[in-house]
Amino acid sequence: MFALVRTVALPMGMAFSAAFGMVAPAAAQDFPTRALEYIIPFNPGGESDVTARLQEPLLKEELGVDVNVRHQPGGGGAVAWSEFQSNAEPDGHEIIGINLPHIVGQPIQRADAGYATEDFEIITWFHFTPHVLVVPASSPFQTLEELVAYAEENPQAVTMGGSGTFSGNHLETLRFEELAEVDVTYIPFTGTGPLPAAILGGHVGSLMSNSTLGVQLGDQVRVLAVAADERLEVLPDAPTFKEQGYDIVGGTYRGVAAPKGTPADRVTMLADLFTEINDTLGERQIPMGFQMTDIRGDDAIALLDRLKTQYGPYLEGN
Repeated sequence: MFALVRTVALPMGMAFSAAFGMVAPAAAQDFPTRALEYIIPFNPGGESDVTARLQEPLLKEELGVDVNVRHQPGGGGAVAWSEFQSNAEPDGHEIIGINLPHIVGQPIQRADAGYATEDFEIITWFHFTPHVLVVPASSPFQTLEELVAYAEENPQAVTMGGSGTFSGNHLETLRFEELAEVDVTYIPFTGTGPLPAAILGGHVGSLMSNSTLGVQLGDQVRVLAVAADERLEVLPDAPTFKEQGYDIVGGTYRGVAAPKGTPADRVTMLADLFTEINDTLGERQIPMGFQMTDIRGDDAIALLDRLKTQYGPYLEGN
């Protein structure tokens, strides 16, 4: 599926530079001139952080400058996104991790989100993780049917943790509640990083999270359902929501953006660079539960519009 970069005969950095040598627009001659600031709007330990740490040395190798990855959690990403749109310089030296449906859902849900979905210069959406509903291995719920039956008899008794409020995890929980006709208690965390401790420590009874977490926790949890059209190769024993009668397909897209007004040639240069990095990292990230993507330009905007339609009814008036 992916044209992976070959590094057999060369050290990693040399092989990557050689593979990327064909991408050298005029912007490369005067950009970058200083370190790149790469902001992750969530806690360390989550998918966005893990990915940025893998990308960091490859970005540094190609750009020839330091890449400073820093975290700014809060508000399911809203704190960092708001500050970025207000203060970042549109010259390509400041970029930020962006997530869907977070950046669609939050501004619809509340006028004071602090940022606008349209006010990012989207570089690319580089991967996707379907949602999974998991419980601890010690949970009395062996199947989704058993969890639903209990939730029907005990409104709000089932606690379901996730990353952020009106984020992908939260919106999927709202869809699940509507289709299953149950009422659970959603507990937001400031990112994916805290979720393993929350579920394994018994602080929540279940999680609506990402496929990566289901893979990471292995036999410590039971995956009751996957929000995908088909079962995932990395979680072959986990049934889909669709198999169990619930038309739920969704997940979290992750990407990177620059400030609005960043020169188009620099945005294109960075997009091409992240695409090459994806090819290099696919061998490592696909077995972790990531699905690698390259969605940019008009396709990136079309994805925003599609998710506004998909999730809008669950957001308006909440």
